[in-house]
Amino acid sequence: MPAIVLVGAQWGDEGKGKATDLLGDRVDYVVKFNGGNNAGHTVVIGSGDNAEKYALHLLPSGILSPDVIPVIGNGVVVDIGVLFEELDGLEARGVDTSKLRLSASAHVITSYHTTMDKVTERFLGNRKIGTTGRGIGPAYSDKMNRVGIRIQDLYDESILRQKVEAALDVKNQMLLKMYNRRAIDADDIVQELLGYAERLRPMVADTSLELGKALDDDKVVLFEAGQATLLDVDHGTYPYVTSSNATAGGACTGSGVPPTRIDRVITILKAYSTRVGEGPFPTELNDDKGEFLRKTGAEFGVTTGRPRRCGWLDTVVGRYATRINGTTDYVLTKLDILGGLDKVPVCVAYDIDGVRYDEMPVNQSDYHHASPIYEELDGWWEDISECRTYDDLPENARRYVEFVEQQIGARISVIGVGPGRAEVIVRHDLLNG
Repeated sequence: MPAIVLVGAQWGDEGKGKATDLLGDRVDYVVKFNGGNNAGHTVVIGSGDNAEKYALHLLPSGILSPDVIPVIGNGVVVDIGVLFEELDGLEARGVDTSKLRLSASAHVITSYHTTMDKVTERFLGNRKIGTTGRGIGPAYSDKMNRVGIRIQDLYDESILRQKVEAALDVKNQMLLKMYNRRAIDADDIVQELLGYAERLRPMVADTSLELGKALDDDKVVLFEAGQATLLDVDHGTYPYVTSSNATAGGACTGSGVPPTRIDRVITILKAYSTRVGEGPFPTELNDDKGEFLRKTGAEFGVTTGRPRRCGWLDTVVGRYATRINGTTDYVLTKLDILGGLDKVPVCVAYDIDGVRYDEMPVNQSDYHHASPIYEELDGWWEDISECRTYDDLPENARRYVEFVEQQIGARISVIGVGPGRAEVIVRHDLLNG
């Protein structure tokens, strides 16, 4: 049975949680392989007055499916306090969270990571990256600098203390001498982390081994990315990116499953573009059309509540996502939001200093100066939220889908026509199509 990677094509918030939930009853494991609680998935179960909305940050969205084993992989950085809060919130709503697996090799976000994240962003001023202030970047920095704390360290107090003291040696000097802040006491951190150990113990596992055995036993494993392609630390719009690999290749390093086991890559593309935080955004709309997309699409961050920057769909980004991820299938979300427009512009290329670019420019300075080249498609006025087959869609909506499909170079297998679980059109089976 297949191992499937699910990633976002743009800057996040494309609707990955909805796609994961769509596959939920046919999947045995759902694995989060990168990021931390800096990203959010909104999953809506039911529709209308019976709809229930779940905002997930650190947990894989598969935790809402009772037959799925949710896994937090080694590539994730974990704020344990946030993890417990999220588990408690779900359990209070009757969700069974007892199957959660947590990699012993996942790194821990400590309180000093969040402190360093916030003071650094304030210090940068106009040069800030626009982080969520959750400590994700500093935790990944410690991981790469080999002074990180891993989940398994909580079960050896001597090692834990040594690692915390080593991590704080430089940070306390920076806090005192650069930021004029109080030093952090290593003992306070050690005691806080040790206090988490017993509740965590039933969750901690060798998740790489378990996933390998699951695939050997013909189980279906879904790897779910946090963030998205253009926020990938290597392949995104650097430096305005996250601190991990949010593209399909990150599924292997972030889970311990080799690339030879991956069968399909499903990429999520929103029918327009949004971005949170700083960084270039060629199709951004700072006018009434941008406000229309923001309000109609409820474009506010799940984790931070920040209003998202909005713009038209950028198929240059789509082509890039297809190539970087090796996309086999696309899920196009929020097509319903474009209803009621006379014309729907789609960016097909960039103009940079009078030169046309059909692909993402390699130079970041060029991308900052990119102006979109649009093709306008006729819009539609019909309500498409009740459509359940492709032929149910208005002709102009179908033309939009087919135009986008041709531009991005991979098939669109599922179309989202509303926020609910059932509000989708399936053109091709994501597992076997």
